[in-house]
Amino acid sequence: MIHLVQIGVLGSIGRFRAVDRRRRKRGCLVICRTRRGLEVGTVIKPLNPRDADCDGDLLRHATPDDKLLINRIERFRDKAFVACQQMLDERGLSDVLVDVEHLFDGQSLYFYFLGDVCDEVNRLTSELAETYEAKVRFRKFSQTLAEGCGPECGTKDGGCSSDGCGSCVVRTACKTAAAD
Repeated sequence: MIHLVQIGVLGSIGRFRAVDRRRRKRGCLVICRTRRGLEVGTVIKPLNPRDADCDGDLLRHATPDDKLLINRIERFRDKAFVACQQMLDERGLSDVLVDVEHLFDGQSLYFYFLGDVCDEVNRLTSELAETYEAKVRFRKFSQTLAEGCGPECGTKDGGCSSDGCGSCVVRTACKTAAAD
């Protein structure tokens, strides 16, 4: 089943194939794998299953644990926005920061500006991205979200019960491999 899903802070719309082949309702919050990494999206509508051109995979519904993580990511995103704006002001740079986006997997932090930016802003945002990615400590966590906790993750052979994996760092990460 393919769905139109709105992704990212700029609201890009793409086609995403549900890995479990389940139909999702309009407005459903979902976790998708895109070219950029794991992202949160909102289902706009299911499409004709014959539409084969896809922008990525719709992995699952967002769980209550995912929603807690999304809130945490948003807090760090807001802090990165404030820090970037302060650095721009301190250095007297006139570039206009519009927004900051931190992907669900924590591997990427994007800064959005109006128009072209100078080299100093590129260096500044790279430095901020490294600082906030290290501060959040998402790198290992993002791998768990994407791949699960190990071989057979999400299956009874992997030690999972019907509602998730009791030994996994993030119980809901195991559900990536199992049905919702």
